[in-house]
Amino acid sequence: MTKDEELRQLVEEVLGPLGFEVLEVRLQGAGKNRVLRVRLENADETPITLGELERASRVLSLELDRADPIAGSYRLEVESPGPDRPLFTRRHFERFRGLLARVRTGERRFTGRIETVGERTVTFRLPSGEAVELELGGFEANLAEWPEEPR
Repeated sequence: MTKDEELRQLVEEVLGPLGFEVLEVRLQGAGKNRVLRVRLENADETPITLGELERASRVLSLELDRADPIAGSYRLEVESPGPDRPLFTRRHFERFRGLLARVRTGERRFTGRIETVGERTVTFRLPSGEAVELELGGFEANLAEWPEEPR
């Protein structure tokens, strides 16, 4: 298990029972400039509030101090997904169907509209009209536009 996977498991164990979905856990940087970045949203898909992020940060900070999974100093940043929200699961793509996403595969990068979501695939419609179908887990994607109403 990688350090990021270890940290993700710890974060999910602490924050999952509090009603948060952990979208991303990354330890970045080196030396005194390391940052543990945690992106969260509410598991019930309601918009996350600043108060909820503060609560998650306090609880997580206490557990990180207790468990001490990271040697040396680092800064903890707990944040909402924001405008470049990562998309990982089938539900994420279903929730944001119709919106533009920035997509990265091993061979290419493109921006396309999330068109259909299957059991294991997502189809994107490119501005050229081309449809690109990719297998979930085989690419990285972030929203390229934000919905007018929370989804």
